[in-house]
Amino acid sequence: MATAVTANRAELIAIADSVAKEKLIDKAIVIEAMEDAIQRAARARYGAENDIRAKLDANTGDLRLWRVVEVVEAVEDYFKQVNLKEAEKLQPGASVGDFIVDPLPPIEFGRIAAQAAKQVIFQKVRDAERERQYEEFKDRAGEIITGVVKRVEFGHVVVDLGRAEGVIRRDAQIPREVVRVGDRVRSLILNVRRENRGPQIFLSRAHPDFMKKLFAQEVPEIYDGIIEIKAAARDPGSRAKIGVISHDSSIDPVGACVGMKGSRVQAVVQEMQGEKIDIIPWSEDTATFVVNALQPATVARVVIDEEESRIEVVVPDDQLSLAIGRRGQNVRLASQLTGSAIDILTEADASEKRQREFTERSEMFQNELDVDETLAQLLVAEGFGALEEVAYVEVDEIASIEGFDDELAAELQSRATEALERREEANRAERRALGVEDALAAMPYITEAMLVTLGKAGILTLDDLADLATDELVQKKRVEPRRRAENSRPEDKGGVLAEYGLSEEQGNEIIMAARAHWFEDEAGDSGEDAAADDSQ
Repeated sequence: MATAVTANRAELIAIADSVAKEKLIDKAIVIEAMEDAIQRAARARYGAENDIRAKLDANTGDLRLWRVVEVVEAVEDYFKQVNLKEAEKLQPGASVGDFIVDPLPPIEFGRIAAQAAKQVIFQKVRDAERERQYEEFKDRAGEIITGVVKRVEFGHVVVDLGRAEGVIRRDAQIPREVVRVGDRVRSLILNVRRENRGPQIFLSRAHPDFMKKLFAQEVPEIYDGIIEIKAAARDPGSRAKIGVISHDSSIDPVGACVGMKGSRVQAVVQEMQGEKIDIIPWSEDTATFVVNALQPATVARVVIDEEESRIEVVVPDDQLSLAIGRRGQNVRLASQLTGSAIDILTEADASEKRQREFTERSEMFQNELDVDETLAQLLVAEGFGALEEVAYVEVDEIASIEGFDDELAAELQSRATEALERREEANRAERRALGVEDALAAMPYITEAMLVTLGKAGILTLDDLADLATDELVQKKRVEPRRRAENSRPEDKGGVLAEYGLSEEQGNEIIMAARAHWFEDEAGDSGEDAAADDSQ
């Protein structure tokens, strides 16, 4: 019998060692799971109401089982309490309030108890394994990892990473790439999330960072930090652009990335299923970088609108299709690379646009300032495009225009100020007609023109404004290039006040000012409640 007990003990420890090594978890976790399973089986045998503990020696396999009871004067719970007289039998010298140990004999595991214990151990080990996987991969986002395709489910590729599984979702795969079970694939660890069913490791082969990491593996200068990839944009499986800069003037960044006879870039192209890569020298000068990004098209002129984060590019008529690219691909990638929306215009389009703007501004000055066509055109030709610019600029700046003097400049400023006041009054009347509360006019940065826009959007009260999120109020429009592909996304209209160029900080300030009365009301209610309590 003793031999059998010893064998069982040795078997328990051997099982714990084996499971710990197989699942790559701490042996102590497996021992703890076994103790928990034994405790549950003992409670099923002696009664679930008892506070039963088990201890398994990790070295010898010795198992101790006991019940914990509290010493009390009057017993209310016979399962967890004992009176002083009975306590003396268990532990001489015991006093009221002590917790004492009542040893229990070992239990024999029946079929049901053994099955339940097995389930408990499996669950504990599975939880520990999941936690180990999460801890191993949580800080590895952004790394490239190699795995073996385990299965393909509904278009999503499940990859065996050795100690865990990752998934390449359909939208993170290279289009038209065929993978089969057993294939070895390299991918980027995009994100690691802890979920109830275990850690989810999301991989990607379509992300621009995947291309960056591949270049870092193929180009030692990038790995060493001598060459830096400043920007990257991809149309997965078709074409990509990267902007590179060298921190060593003696090294050509484009040449280093291309390699001898294109060996380095070809290695990346093959991994990305033949995706064509344009390697572009990066420049701090936005105009220069845009010209480089639109290669192989020739650019005649670049006009940058920093407030709208838009870039207008003028190209010769015969370069238009090349600049746009097939289905807008070239200009779309250049837009992603520069982080700005790019409008492509031919020289004829640009000339027509300038003429149209010149005419519109001249007519506006004629009507608002009550001046003749020649004077209005002189203002526009000198760069004045809005009434505010005339009203608030230094008088000397207007007077310095050829044919103007101080008296004329002062008169023009006076008329511009009056025109702005008329416009403000007209906007005020319109927003009141729309039903916009006067309280909204007290908000910071808000003008009467903005109130008209809010009114047209159905925002009439402080509560309406306070209910908005900052991006719903001021988020700038996200637009595709002017020459859009037929299948491109529609233009995003942005926030309600997107056209006014308010910053996110200003938007936050407006929203918080609109919500201020909520906190005042809460404070007032608290004060009334306190007064009522005092009177009672």
